[in-house]
Amino acid sequence: MGPVPTSETDFEGATATAGRALQLMSEHNVPATPQNFETWFTFALGTAPELTRIINILVANKRAFDAETNRSLFLSYVGGEAHWTAKQVKISEELHGLVDTARSYLATSIADSRDHVAALGGVASQIKRDLESREIIEGLVAELSRSLTRATKLEANFSASLQELDKIRGTLATVEQRSRTDALTGLANRHALDDFLRLRQIAAMESGQSLSIFLVDVDHFKQFNDRFGHQFGDQVLRLIAQVLQGGMRDEDLAARYGGEEMIGILPGIDIGAAVAIAERIRQLIASREIKRRSTGELLSRITVSIGVAQFVPGETLASLFERCDRALYAAKRGGRNRTVTELELAHGSAAA
Repeated sequence: MGPVPTSETDFEGATATAGRALQLMSEHNVPATPQNFETWFTFALGTAPELTRIINILVANKRAFDAETNRSLFLSYVGGEAHWTAKQVKISEELHGLVDTARSYLATSIADSRDHVAALGGVASQIKRDLESREIIEGLVAELSRSLTRATKLEANFSASLQELDKIRGTLATVEQRSRTDALTGLANRHALDDFLRLRQIAAMESGQSLSIFLVDVDHFKQFNDRFGHQFGDQVLRLIAQVLQGGMRDEDLAARYGGEEMIGILPGIDIGAAVAIAERIRQLIASREIKRRSTGELLSRITVSIGVAQFVPGETLASLFERCDRALYAAKRGGRNRTVTELELAHGSAAA
């Protein structure tokens, strides 16, 4: 929530800010949930420039503050996953910095011990007459040698621990990657898709750049499974995912949307360029052949139907997906193995 008042003046200011936040929520039909109140209290307080700019953009675009938009604002700018991720990264960096510093101190200590051993050894060799002093120095040398041995073992154990920490860090990174990746196709999963699209939606409204999406659906996929089995169906999905991923830029996202449907998210791309990308991918898929490995026998060709839509500033993502889905099914009704855009739906040129 907002800052805790520490004086009567602070209390009055916080009360006024809370009242302003509730007034704004009422004006924009925002439900008075704890998360929504925290978002709008922060906005009314004026301490989060990014949040202020985004809400002003949404208001200027007459965007409805529905549940999806409110959740996105909270997660992205107030107290959500993005903040926790940033904190985790910062903590990880600080931890590794401390470990590096400790390792540096340890190395310096070992080097100093070696220098002391060498220096004292030199002193001992120069003592010829004073046996008692020589015995004292030799005792010191022996003790420092034992200290050096212990420090060297400590260094070895420390290095082994660092290796274990690196393994753990690698394992955590792998787990995180797997949690955002579809196991069958290797594409981003719905969780990663939702996060990516939410951020790109806000960025598109802020910058005024285009944002397009296209849905890909395998034609007659059930027949593949019925005729050749589910393993063959999985092979088909992996092949399409490979072509889809290969046909997109690094800044784009290819994801498995559900079942045999996949999706491409294209930031900074208008619908005309998106159609060209989708068509290229469709043609590449249609040119692929699946053969039986043992005999080389051609088992089947694959085709897909694709629907394309462009984000309209101020609309919900649900509305964007609905138009894209309608375009996809127009492609299905029109004979499959084709790409249809929302513009064709608007002009009535897609097959009914």
